[in-house]
Amino acid sequence: MREMDIGGDQSGQAQSQERAISKIVIIIAMQSEALPLVNRFQLTEDPHPPCGFPQGVPWVRYHGSYKDLDISLFWPGKDPTLGVDSVGTISSALVTYAAIQALKPDLIINAGTAGAFKAKGASVGDIFIISDCAFHDRRIPIPVFDLYGVGSRKAFETPNLVKELNLQVAKLSTGDSLDMTQQDESSIISNDATVKDMEGAAVAYVADLLKVPAIFVKAVTDIVDGDKPTSEEFLQNLSAVTAALDVAVEKVITFINGKSLTEL
Repeated sequence: MREMDIGGDQSGQAQSQERAISKIVIIIAMQSEALPLVNRFQLTEDPHPPCGFPQGVPWVRYHGSYKDLDISLFWPGKDPTLGVDSVGTISSALVTYAAIQALKPDLIINAGTAGAFKAKGASVGDIFIISDCAFHDRRIPIPVFDLYGVGSRKAFETPNLVKELNLQVAKLSTGDSLDMTQQDESSIISNDATVKDMEGAAVAYVADLLKVPAIFVKAVTDIVDGDKPTSEEFLQNLSAVTAALDVAVEKVITFINGKSLTEL
């Protein structure tokens, strides 16, 4: 089974890839990650959900213009029962689907914090552009279904952006748990991943399904194979790393402004 390219059908999208990008949707999982970007781009919370959004969902849209770009940032909101951020693959997939259907963006950016591996040379505070996304906790040990479970997909390639901003490029592995079991670790190693998160591959799946190019910007809060407990290190570094993510995303957005997809 071939890896699916989130860039979509290149021949069918040739014309759209040549015109300047005008509408961007940013998908971000946590309020603490979202608000610095909301402030930096001077986005305002939309009091009314976009057309087609179901009533009563906790999803939050922030919207505004930056240079020549129309930017919508979506955060899945707080869980209605428990009041915590709606992290994980299900919420991010639903919000990505609804946002694409409602707004028809030219580009999806999934930005967020993540864990990473010192065995792969990563450190806290590193910023990565993701080249490939896959799952590490969808184990289906049946021929072909096993490949479906891994769900390997390539992100939209941005060689000029990576070169201009001098960003690191790495593979991402996604699962719905913050911790890592031995089985997860084996799958992550098999995925050749440097970065581990809880949303990326789900966003990649929806973007590929709906043929919208997607790029991924991940900032490292914790070293998965380090000495500190993941949850402790994550919370300890969240504020500082979110600030670094904020700066990185602004640089990415500024680079994108005025360019077509083929120029990224």
